Amino acid sequence: MSTLSPETLKSKQHFQILDGMRGVAALAVVLFHFIEVVYTDYSQNFIGHGFLAVDFFFCLSGFVIGYAYDNRIGKMGVWEFFKSRLIRLHPLVVIGSVLALLGFFFDPIVAVADAYNAGKITLIFLCSLLMIPYPVVAERYFNLFNLNAPAWSLFWEYVANILYALVLYRLNRKWLILPALLAAAGIFYVASHSGNLMGGWSGGTFWDGGIRIAYSFLAGLLVYRYNIIIKNRLGFLGLAVLLFLAFVMPFGSWNWLTEPLVVLVYFPLLVSLGAGATLKPGLTKICIFSGNISYPLYMTHYTFIWIFANYNTKYKPSVSQLEYIIPISMLLLLGFAWLVMVVFDMPLRKYLTAKRKQA
Repeated sequence: MSTLSPETLKSKQHFQILDGMRGVAALAVVLFHFIEVVYTDYSQNFIGHGFLAVDFFFCLSGFVIGYAYDNRIGKMGVWEFFKSRLIRLHPLVVIGSVLALLGFFFDPIVAVADAYNAGKITLIFLCSLLMIPYPVVAERYFNLFNLNAPAWSLFWEYVANILYALVLYRLNRKWLILPALLAAAGIFYVASHSGNLMGGWSGGTFWDGGIRIAYSFLAGLLVYRYNIIIKNRLGFLGLAVLLFLAFVMPFGSWNWLTEPLVVLVYFPLLVSLGAGATLKPGLTKICIFSGNISYPLYMTHYTFIWIFANYNTKYKPSVSQLEYIIPISMLLLLGFAWLVMVVFDMPLRKYLTAKRKQA
């Protein structure tokens, strides 16, 4: 067995402003999920486009994967790349699945698990652990992943990583332009057909997710490979505001046009600006924390969203009550995500990385 040098295994330095923006997007997703429970009419949801944070994640992922691995995947090999990505991503898949299973059984408002036998629940749990879409729970709107709904985007993240390792990293950048253009056409088709780009999370909209990541991942990869990095003085706060504006833009009859424009042009532009911006020293720790907490928050919050949804249906809290329930809940979820990160995720990844280097 060939050995890998420390330089090959070592990760490059992070773009800290992009890390901070990832955290902003994760918070937007959580807030969006809370508000959509209360207002099923998205035109009444002040952050009605929070779901577009997923497209930003996909674009950012394409840029970061290209930056981190383009010049070293050939040395480390495809299998080592897969192990690297599994160590980075899968511990929280497992933790999120276990947490969601507990919520499935012990939801204090609605006993969803009572409608399913032990064999079906075991299969649902195994599919969640192994990232196999299995949309069978009607009470949860046939989500691809019945326990931990946001895992649908991670499924496509895995697909993109596999395609990157097997095909994309070998291709000259000019050969990525045509598939990116085809995917862009697909984005417009999905938006015009469905009226928006919200799909991908359910069995009925499965391929929408594939089209969403196909464009955004390739766009991020192209931003890196063509070095479209725009030097600017916007800083983290300026770019965080610009990113958040995409999530709070009005939700209406023009979604079929505005959403594709945000995904096709605005998000790649923000990634290029984020890579070229200068970070003020006083915001460094905030950006690092924001980037670190984003993935744990994303993968652990939805168990509590299911509980909140059942609570909202049963007790119908007033707007004045929700004004403190939702902010307090978000703070608690941030604290819980931090606890999961420092107690489980980071130690487990550190252990697995050490074992990998020893091997």
